[in-house]
Amino acid sequence: MSNSFTTGDSAKHSPHRSRVATLLYIEAAIVLALALWLVELGITHHQKEIAPLVGVIIFAALGSAGLFASGRGYKTGKNYGRSPAILANLIALGVAYFQIQGHFYIGALVILPLALPTLYLAFSIAKNEG
Repeated sequence: MSNSFTTGDSAKHSPHRSRVATLLYIEAAIVLALALWLVELGITHHQKEIAPLVGVIIFAALGSAGLFASGRGYKTGKNYGRSPAILANLIALGVAYFQIQGHFYIGALVILPLALPTLYLAFSIAKNEG
């Protein structure tokens, strides 16, 4: 049986794939934690609008599932995780930019260390596979 790194398609076995998958799993966990915090916030606080809160919770849960699925795609060597991972992290850069504009620097400092390396590695994998 041959080693998977010696088969014809070595680009799919890039060492960066596991790093991107790990970063995407971390991002998925953070977004899921935010969704769960919003659920707790909805239960414990009396002054709230239910419809927007439920919408944000649903989108956060779907976003977390999407990030997890993208990470799974990177881990298994599939291509279906590339575009969503890049898009999600480009959106994260936009969010960090607006946080900086609003002088909420700690929020940007949480997002940037995850989004920038994930984007760099995802683009480098896409370049090597192309």
